[in-house]
Amino acid sequence: MSHLHQNKKVLNRVRRLKGQLQAVENSMQQADNSCISVLQQVAAIKGAINGLMNELIEAHLREHVLPTEAAIDEEELQQFIKLLKRYA
Repeated sequence: MSHLHQNKKVLNRVRRLKGQLQAVENSMQQADNSCISVLQQVAAIKGAINGLMNELIEAHLREHVLPTEAAIDEEELQQFIKLLKRYA
């Protein structure tokens, strides 16, 4: 996936995740922080990971799976991506 280094949207998602993980580590080191707040942070990270996975799947489909010369049914592709997002 050498094309990913050009995808600023994906890189920004990774950077946000990195910050969120650092925040969890910091929260866990504070004795007065509640378990619930840490769990909420982890739940947010889980959602962000799912979003990143969806972006990577779509990028992979567009770059490596779908032929560039062939006509692509964009509506069909969007329905497929929506389906993947629902179950991924």
